[in-house]
Amino acid sequence: MLFIDNKGITDPRINLAIEEYALTNLDVEEGLLLFYINQPSIIIGRNQNTIEEINTDYVEENDIIVVRRLSGGGAVYHDLGNLNFSFLTKDEGDNFQNFKKFTQPVVDALNHMGVKAELSGRNDILAEGKKFSGNAMFSTNGRMFSHGTLMFNANIEEVARALRPKKEKMESKGIKSVRSRVTNIIDLLDDQTVTIEDFRLEILQAIFGGEDQIRYYELTEEDWKAIHKISEERYQKWEWNYGKSPKFNTQRSKKFASGFIDLHIEVKKGMIEDIQIFGDFFGVGDMVDLEQALKGVRYEASAIRKALQPFDLPTYFGGVTEEEFVQLMY
Repeated sequence: MLFIDNKGITDPRINLAIEEYALTNLDVEEGLLLFYINQPSIIIGRNQNTIEEINTDYVEENDIIVVRRLSGGGAVYHDLGNLNFSFLTKDEGDNFQNFKKFTQPVVDALNHMGVKAELSGRNDILAEGKKFSGNAMFSTNGRMFSHGTLMFNANIEEVARALRPKKEKMESKGIKSVRSRVTNIIDLLDDQTVTIEDFRLEILQAIFGGEDQIRYYELTEEDWKAIHKISEERYQKWEWNYGKSPKFNTQRSKKFASGFIDLHIEVKKGMIEDIQIFGDFFGVGDMVDLEQALKGVRYEASAIRKALQPFDLPTYFGGVTEEEFVQLMY
């Protein structure tokens, strides 16, 4: 096995591109291992509806990067306290869905460090009944990767804030429920001074049998050029991160001082395909004008605001501001 050093990059849009490039272009005959740590970000599963998985207000306010990965599974929150690993290999027919095969080296390394870890269910790693790792897989053209998270010292409260639905739909128990079933690895170690870099090296040494046994694949200048191209053409694109979301219908409603506004929105590939505005509000103007202006617009706050600029929203809705209407829509 060869270890790919990502040179400390923390941009998930680059790290996922490294993973994709390695999978499709490098020799995986003897296996490759990639570690990376991402800045605050939400990594969306390939088949998920991005908007329904994230707290859009919180994500925008805190500049959290949202990016879709190649593998399926659920959305996960990453920050600088989260270590991610990826095993890249040939898909020999019995590898895909065999999470035990790829998580066992990590489980063994953790047990060597005194953490009583075990694979639980299909793809989670637990200790003392609490989850600190989720795993997913992707396969193409006889090659595959199995990758996962290791919550070393992540901000668990941020996980709940970033991934939960819109605030008005969230019960107060949300953060408590998340905190009760997940844990950080640092809390399971006797030595609380261990850094995530120390932890990364411990895992590497355990997998390779010592620091001097680690064999590296050095990414070349040509490799990096190709990686940045993949990042630009896929992971930095709104069309991939949001537009790939499946078609969905959503209903938004709220009572304002001027009356009740009820929105029915149909979204396809991240674009507003249809919208109907109902309510008992008192305003001046034809709702058809707003509905037509919003059709074909990206289902994101900035695009909605731009489409609404020609209209005096307080007149249409009897005092409701543009920002209040955008927040209701999105």
